[in-house]
Amino acid sequence: MKFALLSSLFALSVVASGFAAAYEQGDIVIRGGATTVAPDESSSTIIAGDTDLGVGLTIDSNTQLGLNIAYFFTDHLNLELLAATPFKHDVDFDIADPLGTGNQLGEVTHLPPTLTVNYYFNDSASVLQPYVGAGVNYTFIYDEEFTGANRQAGLSDLSLDDSVGLSAQLGLDVMLANNWHINTSVRWIDIDTEASFNVSGASGHVNDIEIDPWVYTIAIGYTF
Repeated sequence: MKFALLSSLFALSVVASGFAAAYEQGDIVIRGGATTVAPDESSSTIIAGDTDLGVGLTIDSNTQLGLNIAYFFTDHLNLELLAATPFKHDVDFDIADPLGTGNQLGEVTHLPPTLTVNYYFNDSASVLQPYVGAGVNYTFIYDEEFTGANRQAGLSDLSLDDSVGLSAQLGLDVMLANNWHINTSVRWIDIDTEASFNVSGASGHVNDIEIDPWVYTIAIGYTF
């Protein structure tokens, strides 16, 4: 799939070779498209009261509208802000139905705004504009809730901490006519959190949840 995408972008770049638009200092770039957050998660086990359940967590992927805006402070460097509509993820047990309440534990919603400094390798006349970047992410986690079956089993007050971490990305812009371009990128974001909850009046927690997602985007962009 990745090879097919790169091949399609290369073919498009050949077609668009007569329409390349340069990036210059002072340019503002706005993009919108599909962004998928695919967690590469691991977690410590769930502690309920004084009991280690011996069960960890898994988190599914989700795709939303991705938006970003970038400002070129030189011809080759920009500062980019990644934003998106809220991502909602199912949180599941990592083994099948350990509590007799179904495999899904609950769901969480988050927003992962990320600031990145990107370096563009090619000169301004190139149709293909590959870049690499690094930055910092702040993930807001909210609307945490257990499934109905788990609430009936005595679980309540699920809460996950927000996260601050580093990020890195690789990307490619394919320049089109009239200041338009197609963008594709892949990011890795360091997202670590902890969970707390109540279980039949006792406290519970998961001390270490490493979400660490790969974030894939394909978008259309315009340069002002």
